[in-house]
Amino acid sequence: MTSLRELKPQHCNVEGVRSQRTTGSLLERELDREFEEQPPSRERWRPLSRTHKILFAITLVAYATIIVAVFSTSRLVAFDWEVMKWKPYEHWPAVWDFLNYYVIAGQRGPAAIVVSAWLGWRSWRTKSWRPLLVLGVSLVLLNMSVGAVKIGTGRLGPHYAHIYGSNEIFLGGDIFPSGHTANAVVTWGVVAYLATRWRRTGAGLAAWAGLSIGATTVYLGTHWVTDVLAGWAAGALVLLILPLFEPIITSADERMCRFWSERISPWLRERLGERGDHWTRGGGSADGTSTGGRSGSDQIRTPLPTPRDHRKIPAHAKRSVPIIS
Repeated sequence: MTSLRELKPQHCNVEGVRSQRTTGSLLERELDREFEEQPPSRERWRPLSRTHKILFAITLVAYATIIVAVFSTSRLVAFDWEVMKWKPYEHWPAVWDFLNYYVIAGQRGPAAIVVSAWLGWRSWRTKSWRPLLVLGVSLVLLNMSVGAVKIGTGRLGPHYAHIYGSNEIFLGGDIFPSGHTANAVVTWGVVAYLATRWRRTGAGLAAWAGLSIGATTVYLGTHWVTDVLAGWAAGALVLLILPLFEPIITSADERMCRFWSERISPWLRERLGERGDHWTRGGGSADGTSTGGRSGSDQIRTPLPTPRDHRKIPAHAKRSVPIIS
């Protein structure tokens, strides 16, 4: 005896599908936001793009060209002397005091304090040392690169120049390239480098700081024009080469987070009790392994996909199916 079931049209739970789509889109947006806040891992960093390499090559060539132009006492050096003879500070004496304070505020110390405060807040938010490590690595690269050129050239500034038309190199100075300008480019450039949602604003701030501080040093007569041009190029080179040091930064971040979870967190819990829980969250898992800078409770876990069977008839559509024998 064979039994045949009556074929019924298959129903689809439209409301359930819509709710699943909405939940999926919200989850994707939340994961994207979490990805922006999490410190990057080694697997997330890609090699330098072609555009990045071209920009680095162009900036390096420009930097080398400026150095050669200064050593060869070219027309750029003559332009330096023309600007120095013109004495811009005598044409606009009303802004002398303001620009003098502005340059002091733009030096590495004051600027680094302001930027470090923001980076410290970002490190606390992401439970990662990466923002502060990026600033530290960039300043080390800046000191090594710019400091080597300063010592190698030994150029004197406009106020200490001896011979008109001379390039004033190998005279024991330390004016070339401009440290004020390079520091402004790198310090504020790190803000744009680490920004996620306001990257264009950070880039504009870095560009304005570098351009304005460099021009102000020329106005005050503390630097030649070629010093400022070389400072812009030197600072840009540090920012362009910084992505190559991301594996080192990531490794140091993981070790510091592991050290915090294994050494500092138990000590804080022992000393502060419940009050130390706020400072012990994040930076490592229970077994001492690093969790990428976030605690397990803060991480968003992707739920396993639930198979959907559209052939299943919803509860309100269940009917008695006659059997024909």
